[in-house]
Parts: sequence; structure tokens; C-alpha cells
Amino acid sequence: MTEEPAPILDERTLEERILAGLDDEQRTVATTLTGPVCVLAGAGTGKTRAITHRIAYGVHSGVYNPQRLLAVTFTARAAAQMRARLRDLGVGNVQARTFHAAALRQLQFFWPQAVGGVIPGLLDHKAQLIAEAARRLRLASDRASIRDLAAEIEWAKVSMLTPETYLTHAQDRGEPGGLDRTAVGRLFQAYEDVKTDRNVIDFEDVLLITVGILQEDPRVAATVREQYRHFVVDEYQDVSPLQQRMLDLWLGGREDLCVVGDASQTIYSFTGATSRHLLDFPARYPKAQLVKLVKDYRSTPQVVQLANSLLAARRSAGLSADAGWSPPLHLEAQRPAGPVPEFVECSDDEAEAAAVAGRIKALIASGTPASEVAVLFRTNGQSQAYEQALASIGVGYQLRGGERFFARKEVRDGILQLRAASRATAGEPVGQLVRDVLATLGYTDDPPQSGGAVRERWESLAALVALADELVASRDSAEGGFSLADFVVELQERSVAQHAPTVQGVTLASLHSAKGLEWDAVFLVGLSEGLMPISFADTAESVDEERRLLYVGITRAREFLGLSWSTARTPGGRANRKPSRFLDGLRPNSTRSPGSTGKGSALNPTRKTRKPAAPSTCRVCGKMLSSGAERKVGRCSDCPPSYEEATFDALRQWRLQESKEADVPAFVVFTDATLVAIAEARPQSTAELSGLPGVGPAKLERYGEAVLEILMTDSAS
Repeated sequence: MTEEPAPILDERTLEERILAGLDDEQRTVATTLTGPVCVLAGAGTGKTRAITHRIAYGVHSGVYNPQRLLAVTFTARAAAQMRARLRDLGVGNVQARTFHAAALRQLQFFWPQAVGGVIPGLLDHKAQLIAEAARRLRLASDRASIRDLAAEIEWAKVSMLTPETYLTHAQDRGEPGGLDRTAVGRLFQAYEDVKTDRNVIDFEDVLLITVGILQEDPRVAATVREQYRHFVVDEYQDVSPLQQRMLDLWLGGREDLCVVGDASQTIYSFTGATSRHLLDFPARYPKAQLVKLVKDYRSTPQVVQLANSLLAARRSAGLSADAGWSPPLHLEAQRPAGPVPEFVECSDDEAEAAAVAGRIKALIASGTPASEVAVLFRTNGQSQAYEQALASIGVGYQLRGGERFFARKEVRDGILQLRAASRATAGEPVGQLVRDVLATLGYTDDPPQSGGAVRERWESLAALVALADELVASRDSAEGGFSLADFVVELQERSVAQHAPTVQGVTLASLHSAKGLEWDAVFLVGLSEGLMPISFADTAESVDEERRLLYVGITRAREFLGLSWSTARTPGGRANRKPSRFLDGLRPNSTRSPGSTGKGSALNPTRKTRKPAAPSTCRVCGKMLSSGAERKVGRCSDCPPSYEEATFDALRQWRLQESKEADVPAFVVFTDATLVAIAEARPQSTAELSGLPGVGPAKLERYGEAVLEILMTDSAS
């Protein structure tokens, strides 16, 4: 019997299925299937919708072979979401991966023929090996400094630097982990040696080695280029030099590339990301089609206006900074009007957390689901006050960046039970089956009245139930329906990608980790100078990035937006904090301060940004200083100290308390030499404090305000 050809969809039917509901600009993206395409997409403008419909339209119209197209994004969660959308559009066989996942897949396949032998193990975390490298070099280190050093090594590697070339390219990198550049370069080499001894590679090595193989082995490069003919890159403003090199090698001079990004959402420069590749795309590809998506479907006009105003308020900060600032896209709100953003000033951090918690409780009482509320802050250390404030009024929360959803015991147990049940059940409604199975683990239709671990366990199970209902609604119409076995497969895929379902609780997250997410109600907290912009943002470029970070936070909100700050750190403390300069002209009864680019401002292009070098001679007697401790205080041990004993004692008592709470030795907080330097210099601002040896960015962020408060209190007494 002759097999009948598959039915061919006519153009009208295809457009109805794939292009319906797209606006004119999104439709242009979806129907421009060849040649280089650059999509500048503002926050909330439907960029993922546009590019997934582009892929689906290309596959269904026969322009793309789904096995020969690679869609690349930057997080496993984003890649999983893209795969889910593509599956819903009938093109689930298109690959959507992160750069690292795509490179690892290629490295594992080509390693035997390109290198030979067994591929080294993949290192999950650098901390242990960096600590060992530090011990080999007899360098002092603590948990915070190791974290900073790991980030510095990652920056160096994605910038394609070696331990030998690091010194010449890290002139403006400060002192990561409290070490000078020479010491960091030595540690970098020692870390590489430790990896070699252990026969492991890290995530950056995956890209570096794959790039090396593609550069050196023409056969491998030809195979990859034959496999992939079309490329789509999302979040292109976050591409690092190493990732761009990988992309160039994949392309091999071809131009079947579509990139999507927004320079105003570049917030990962400290990791090596740069928006230059996005901004220079039209110059690199003169024939590129340029499309701008500016219709904001996410946020109310009030939120959109605030976001636009924040970027528009930026003023010239010198030739170098201005060259790195791209004119922002002006978003056009498409949603109905909503509430005016609320600006709240509080007396201290505790009062701010209580005020925000109370406002959240009122929102939940008026019908906003807890899962649609987020509290976003600049540093993770700010979360504790909001955890306590929410817990005290009985509002559940989830800390983004804490324990991963699929690592929770109740979730792992639930998946095991569902897998077993899928072998014995068939034909029954999936939603009810999931409820029945998870009931054995404590799930009930109504949430428990108690809080704590019981409530958290219930919320995890409830998230699985809600996901089952969501998938049934979206996929049950497909041929064959949606079974419990299909649900288990979906959970397994999401577990690998860490694509967690929604948990019913208020989200607490840093501004960086909120990228790519959105909520009905968002609270941006701690918006005071020193936290936003952060105190160690001491160049015009870094302050610009802080402005973009706040912009990302604002554009996470769909309807309600609250912005708050406090005037003191602790109850009864001196009210010496000021609202963030970014709020000047935005909050009620405020004007844009002309001093935002003046003396003492981080936007001042003439301001010196490097720490002054420690003196090599005693400032009292002129004798050469021989030890690190002497150089820290700028005084030889023979000359008497010039600090008040009471001040030094107060600093030591504070250090002892901090070390006990953190369960670390006292010198990990600050050495005696650093405390002496602080007591003698008596800095009056974070800028002055940061100029003292031994006070790096990490310690300034963690301890700066507390130290200044001690000095001010001591002066007052």
C-alpha cells in the first residue's frame, strides 16, 4: 500500500496557527527567517514569544530543519521554558540549551577523537579547590574571600585570560578577596594546577576546551557546522567574549543568526558579560534586519513610566562611561492603568521590613496570591529582616537562591511515588491522581493553619498539584491526551533543568536573581545610598550598571510597585542615610539633584577610583616599614599609636560579636592591624573606609555601615 504524503498546511492556516496574536513588530521577527536579524527587545515586550513563534513558523513552513537549529539562552530555567513553549507550538524536537550545556554536549561527543582517553570530571563548585590553592601558596582566606576569588577567576576565564595575561588586563579590578593582582594571578595558576592534579575541569573549561577543539580540528568544526545551520541567541546583551568566540566558531562565517537582547538590562558585567556584541551587531552585519520591540504587555502605564524615567534621568558621566551607555528603548505601556508606585521612607531597617510585611499582608487579603508578590533587595544579607517580618505575621515565603525546589525531600519523595503510580494507573484524570498520590505525603486541598516546616512542605506538594493542573489544561487536547506518565517525564526534565514550578509563598530574592521573572506586586527595598547604588560602585560605569539593575527591578512588576528605604540601620541609630540618588526627581516632593555628578559622587568622571597605596615609610618618624601590619597602619611599631583606646576597644568588642555570630575567628572579620588603621583614620564615609588597607569590597559591603556607626557613636559620646 502506497503511503499517503503528509498533509501540507496552506499559508492561511499556518499563519492562523503560528502568527495569530502577534503585534506588527513581533510578526516581523517571526516571519524574517533568513539572514542576520537583531531584535532589540525591551522588558515585557514579548521577546520570547516572538522568537519561539519565529522558530515554529520556520519549521512548519519548511524553511528550518528542527534538528539543525540551535536556540541558546543563559540559564537552564530559561532554556526549559523555551523548550516548553516550542513543544506547545508543535516543534518540541528543536534544541534549546544554555551555552554551557551545548558546549558540554559537543565536548563529550568529540573528546575521544579530538583528545583521546576519558574526559575529566566536571567540577560543581570551585571553593574547595581554591581554598587548597590558597593553602599551597600560604595565603590566608575565609569563606567570603574564596567566594570573591572564585568570581574573579570566572571573570578572567570568560574574558579568555590566562594566569600569565591576567595581570595586564586586571588593572581596574581592585583587590578580590583582599589580595593584590600579583597574588591573584599566582592563585589563579595554583587553582589550575590543583584541577590538573585532581583531573577535573570547571564550567569555564568546558567552553574553553570546546573552543580550542573547534579552532584546532577542522573536521570537528565542519561536523558541528553541518549539524547546525540556524542559530537563535536570547539575552544577547549578556554574552561574554568566550561565549561570542564559541558562537563565531559555530557559525563559521555564515549569517543565519538571530540575536535578541536589551542593553538596558545588562547587569552582569562583573561576570564578563558585555552588551558590546549586541550594540555592534548592525556594524558587524551591515545587511542585518533590525527590529525594535517596545510595546510593554507586562506592566501598567504607571510602572512603565517610572522605568522610562529612571533611564532618562541618567546624565553624562564622561567620554568613557557615555561610550558604554546605550540610548534606552522607550517602552510603550499596553495594559490598563494601575496604582501609582508607592514610595515609603522608614526610620530603620527593622521598621522598613515591618512596613513592607504589613503591606504584603494587606495585598494578600485583598486577593493577590502570595506567589505573585516579591521582595527584591540589592544584597542577600538584607533578606533576614524580611524573613523574620513575614514569619511574625504568618505569611509564607520562599527564598530564591536557597534550597533548590527539586532537592527538597518531599518533592523527591513525591516524584518517586508518582513514578510508581504511573505504572499502575491509566485512563484516570491526571489532576486527581496527583492529588491522591501526594495525599499520602501530607497534601490536602486546604493549606495547614500552622507555619514553619509543615507549611513549607505543603507548599511544595501544592506546587506539584498546580503544575499538573496547568499541564493538563495546556496539553490534554493533544492526540492521546496527557497521562500521569507524561507528567513524571515532565518532572524529570524540569528537575534536570532546575525549572521549578510556582510555590505559594512570597518570593524573597536579590535583584540579580530576579532577572527574567515577574510578579503582580513587587517591593524594591533598601533603596538608600550605599545599597543602591552599592557603596563599592566607585566608577561611572559601575554606577550605570546599578541604575540598570534598579530598572530591571522596576520592570519585574505587573501592577503594584513599592519602593522603600530607611534612614538608619538599627532602631535608635543615627539617621545618616539618604534615599538613593536614582530616586531624585522620581519620588514625590524630590528634585533631580545637580550634585549627582558633582564632587563626591560616583558619577564624577574626575574622581580617583583606586585605593591609595599603603605608605612604605612611617608617617611619624619616616622609618622604612618592614611588615605588612606596619604598612597597613602606616606607622612603625616603635612609634606610639594615635588612636583613642576607647574607640579601639569598641571596634574589638564589635568584631568579637560579629565573629561569634558568624562562627569564624575574629581575624577573619578584620585583623588587629586593620582595626588600628580604622581607629587612627576615623573614616567618616564608606568611600574613606574603602581607602584603608584590609577593607575590600566584600568586607565594606558586609561591615562598612556597622563600623561607621561605631565611630560616630564614639564621637558623640
